[in-house]
Amino acid sequence: MLQLSREVWQPPPQATYKLNFDAAVFSRLNRSGFGAIIRNDKGEVIAAMTTSGPKVSTSDEAKMLACKRALEFVVDASFSRLIIEGDNVNVIQAISSPLANNSLIGNVVDDIRHLIQGL
Repeated sequence: MLQLSREVWQPPPQATYKLNFDAAVFSRLNRSGFGAIIRNDKGEVIAAMTTSGPKVSTSDEAKMLACKRALEFVVDASFSRLIIEGDNVNVIQAISSPLANNSLIGNVVDDIRHLIQGL
């Protein structure tokens, strides 16, 4: 399940985890940064990760890459029952849409959809 985060964080239902991801753009360094956190129904941190990423052109691109990297982390850590939550409406809509994404980062959208299907 994908959710757009607009309010105060709420824990997931019991026996489910919640993945939150975010990105930062470091223009002067020609880099981006990605982070993800997985919490249980009590709000306890179960796993977290941060990593650096490539130079990006837009915040949407950074958030999309952060989502992909977060899902790769989820797959590597063997989580399956989770809610994916992000704060960028464009990213959540692109991933949730059944339509083909023909944008410059459409291949990343496809990768994310594939990772989600594998959960």
